[in-house]
Amino acid sequence: MNGEGEMEMLVRLCAGLGAGSDQARVMAAQLMKRADQLAAERGIPREEAMRYLLEVVTKGRAGGVAAVYDAVRPPMAPDEPPKP
Repeated sequence: MNGEGEMEMLVRLCAGLGAGSDQARVMAAQLMKRADQLAAERGIPREEAMRYLLEVVTKGRAGGVAAVYDAVRPPMAPDEPPKP
């Protein structure tokens, strides 16, 4: 999927979660940027980073806490040592 298609999907998702149109665009751009950052930092596929972020957003919107917060950190690459 190209960046524009992904952006539009994320804008629709954010709007569906209750964000106004301008806010949804900002949120979508932030999600895309953070997914790139997490992928680079953790050595994980970008899709996995985006999946993690979307879980955090959707659970948070519903008033819950994403299961990944049990570990307190985003997923790591299998060969990355845990950080204290």
